[in-house]
Amino acid sequence: MRLISLFIPVIAALTLSACSPEKQAETPAPFALTEAAMGRYCGMNVLEHSGPKGQVILHPASEAIWFSSARDTLAFTMLPEEPKNIAAIYVSDMAKAPSWEQPGAQNWVDAKKAFFVINSNATGGMGAKETVPFSTREAAEQFAKDKGGDIVTFADIPQDYVLGTSDAPTEAPMSTHH
Repeated sequence: MRLISLFIPVIAALTLSACSPEKQAETPAPFALTEAAMGRYCGMNVLEHSGPKGQVILHPASEAIWFSSARDTLAFTMLPEEPKNIAAIYVSDMAKAPSWEQPGAQNWVDAKKAFFVINSNATGGMGAKETVPFSTREAAEQFAKDKGGDIVTFADIPQDYVLGTSDAPTEAPMSTHH
């Protein structure tokens, strides 16, 4: 009986540790954009295109999936046939970009925290309407003032705008118009 009473605390500790919630995996840091980055959809060198870029990091994080435009990055997250084990989504922070032609190699912003300008007159790296990302609302407002467009968050970006459904209007939700 004494032996059983010694094991009860051990069994209780093991049971409790098995029931405790697992520590959330940390969000991986963005990768620096290099000449080796090839676009997921175009198969071309990402650096050969102007405008904001993007990267998606899958879990487990070992490398980035690169995109020639922020819009293509968002499309990846919306397409049902793409992997859903996404650990992080980063887009170029155009508030910190040296220029439209050179959006920067390390100025990334978490796409879920970014402010995007849609419906502007800016075209992305592949010549399509772009979702132009910024780390601050103020920078997005200035861009929209200069280039037109509407300011939205990641959650409010219309799927039709990103995926290019031709039979639907490309307008932002009423509550987020600039």
